[in-house]
Order: sequence, then C-alpha cells, then structure tokens
Amino acid sequence: MRDRLTDAEPLIFGRYALYEELASGGMATVHLGRLLGTAGFSRTVAIKRLHPQFAKDPEFVTMFLDEARLAVRIQHPNVAQTFDVVAESGELLIVMEYIHGETASRLLKALKAPLAPDIAVSIVSGALHGLHAAHEAKSERGEPLGIVHRDVSPQNLIVGRDGVTRVLDFGIAKAAGRFHTTEDGKIKGKLAYMAPEQVRGEKVTRQTDVWAAGVVLWELLSGRRFARGDHPGQVVEQVLYGKPKKPSSIAAGVPAALDAIVLRALSRKPSERFATAKEMALALEAAHRPALASAVSAWVEEVAGGSLESRAQQLASVESSDSSEKMASLVQSLMADSAPGATQPSVFDAGATKPSSELPSGTLSGTDASALAAKRPRRAALGLLLLAVLGVGATVWALSAHGGRDAASATPRASVSATAPARASATSVPSVSATASVSATAGVSATASASAPEPPRPAPTRASAPPRQKPKPKVDCNPPFTFDAQGRKIYKRQCLE
Repeated sequence: MRDRLTDAEPLIFGRYALYEELASGGMATVHLGRLLGTAGFSRTVAIKRLHPQFAKDPEFVTMFLDEARLAVRIQHPNVAQTFDVVAESGELLIVMEYIHGETASRLLKALKAPLAPDIAVSIVSGALHGLHAAHEAKSERGEPLGIVHRDVSPQNLIVGRDGVTRVLDFGIAKAAGRFHTTEDGKIKGKLAYMAPEQVRGEKVTRQTDVWAAGVVLWELLSGRRFARGDHPGQVVEQVLYGKPKKPSSIAAGVPAALDAIVLRALSRKPSERFATAKEMALALEAAHRPALASAVSAWVEEVAGGSLESRAQQLASVESSDSSEKMASLVQSLMADSAPGATQPSVFDAGATKPSSELPSGTLSGTDASALAAKRPRRAALGLLLLAVLGVGATVWALSAHGGRDAASATPRASVSATAPARASATSVPSVSATASVSATAGVSATASASAPEPPRPAPTRASAPPRQKPKPKVDCNPPFTFDAQGRKIYKRQCLE
C-alpha cells in the first residue's frame, strides 16, 4: 500500500481503492472508493477512514468498530448501509453505501430560505422511519439492541438524487452491548440538537432522537437555527429553558397542524413527546401530504445541481479509471493470491494427489466442466463392464468343476474374460452391442453349459455398462443339486452364484 493519495493513483486497501475526500469530520474523513472484484466487476462505495492519530487510540478504534457493528444490523431504505470493515497497514476503514446527494445542512445553506412544507415533511418523515428501524434493531441472537442515535442533525441526514432521505453516522449511538461506553456525566452530540435530558447527562431513550428530529423539522420549516449563541452556554440555556416558537410565526405558509407536531416533539418531558419515531412520522404524513420522491429529486437538482454535477464528473473519472491498463494491473495484482496459479495442480489433473474435499477454489470453466462430465460416465461404464466379466468368469469356473462337458463349455467364455477388459480400456465410450454380448454370456443356463462348445465369438471392439436386468426368480437351493437320468448329481447353477 502506498502512503500518499493522488488523483492519478488511488490507495489500495485489500480489495478497495481509496480516492478523493468527500467530507471530513473530527474523527474521520469520507472518501470516494471502488470495490475491485473479479472478472471486471467493480462498484462505487463511500469509505470512512479513521484519522491516523486516532487509529492508534484503543478508545477511538473501539468506537469506530462499534459504529460499523451497529449500523450493519439496521436494514432499512432510509439508513445508509454498511458493507465492510478493513484494518490494514495501521489504517481502519468502514466501507459504506455511496449516495449521490447532499446533506440536509448543505441544502438548507444553499437554499437560504425555508423549505416548502411538503419537501420538509418528506425529508423528516423518511429520517424518522429510518430512526425507528434503528430503535427496533436486534442483535444476531434476536435481542433488542436499544440503539439511540444521539446525533440526529441536518449534517447526518443525506437527501439522495433519488429523492430518498437516509440517516448517517451511528458513531456515537448508544446501544446495548457496545464495547465502548460513555462515562457517566459525559455528553456526546451537537448541543443545538440535544434534548434536555441529554444535555443534563441523564438517560437517553428513543424520545431523545424524536426531540432532535423535531429540531430538524423546525429549522427546515423556518429556515433558521433553533438554538443560537456565541457561546455553548447560551445554546445550553436555550435548550433547557427556552420556549420554542411556532415555525409559522417565522415563515409563512406553515400549516397549524405542522406547528402542533413540532411543538409536541419539542416537549421538555420525554413522556409528552411522540412515543416512537414511527408515530411522529405517521402523524406528519397525516397532517400534510409529503412530496413524492420524484418531486424531492427535482428539488435537490434545483438547489444543489452544481455540486452534484461536479461530483458526477469526479465519479465518472474514478469509474473510467477502472477500465484503464493501470487499474487492470492493480486488480490482477490484488487477485493474484486468490487465483489458482499456473503450476498449481488442476482439479482435473489425474496426477494430483489432493483429496477431493480440499479442491482449490475458483471458477469452473465450461471446458473443464465438460471434461469432468465426460470422464465420470466413462469410468463408471468400465467399472460395470469389469464386474460383469468377473461374474461370467466365476460362473464358468463353478460349472467347469463338475464334469468334462462343463469344462469344455467353459473354454470360449474364458476368452471373453481375458479379452474384454483389455479392449474396453483402450476405447473411449462403451457400445450397446458389447453390453448385449456380455449379458448373453452371463445369462447362459445350466442346460446350454452341458452341450457342445460354441465357436468362440469375436471380442467386442467397444464396451459399455450392462443395462439394468430384471430380477431373476428365486431357485430352491435346498438341496442345491438334482440328479439326471443316469443318477449323476447336477448342481443348480443359481445356487453356486
């Protein structure tokens, strides 16, 4: 792995290529990335990279891994998906879904005005549905994780070009089973979006996220910051003691029904807020029809079209580099360890001594599969032919032990047992005619064996597996012999098999 990131050559971490920075925070930066797969497959991803100074700090590393472990348990269209975690060369990365869009904070800043109520309702209701999925998430054992985001803000809501809002960044989320825990009395999050109980360092619940969603909705409808101040103490005072204004008192066109929902979400007592994020989302959708995703998409294009177009060009440049000779070389080097080597014994190599349970992994080509399929029936046919010939030889030997006439009749059959295997091994696929001759020999009766010898038959040139025979009727083998007209003992052939 190289130490520097340039526009021409990305950093390679395992099967991922790291490109330019998209955003930066206090703990990590987010980069544009590509998943480099086999057979030319690749995919654009977002890669969150822990700052180098924190990658050696056990506390920050634990927080970082906790974020990925929790986020992967939340499967919902309104939550940005987490795919992978990479630890390599002292770096720690979280691989996430790439969303072509802008955060609500950038959209609000670019607009410099209140949002239309239907757009605001669509954005916040989508975020609330995603938060509800997080609150309801369960562990691998089916136990509730009790996730509380604790950092719901316009910066952590991204509105995609597809018109869908997704929740980002569960880095400081509270949850059962987290390896990193917040010390008592220590608060985390953005002060302006914290609920009163969070500011006081008290227990946080899902209603804490409901408060934060109420603040976001208030700001989108009014076009202003909810808690402002030149000093953090002033922000805290407004959160704890200030009386929220109705959005309609600041911006025209806000329905009274939305005022009521915002003020309920901003109740100082958690018990007076909406019980769940989903309850608030449904109340919003009932109070004012949210804009369709297509309308939100058009609005995002209108407000942030310039930045999105610039990023689209950046994305096109990154994606086109995958097809360059340089990227092809990187992919080949990346996959060298997993691909079967030229000197490695093939699965189909007769000289390979590797057990079948430890076959090397890899893609089976059509040619290899055909070769394998052709060998299996050939070997099976030769095995069945050998069994049939051995059965004939055993029968003839038993009959030849009881009288000269039996011995004479065994002579031509012995030639079959000696010739058929040798001829069959030299041919590729046995024929039906050879099967018929072997079956006829195996089915010779005791009476025919006692007659004059037949002229020897020519050895078959092609052999195949004998067809399935019908079950023979059972013979009484008690006693296993009979007497002929001269009083000589004749053994029943079937009783000797």
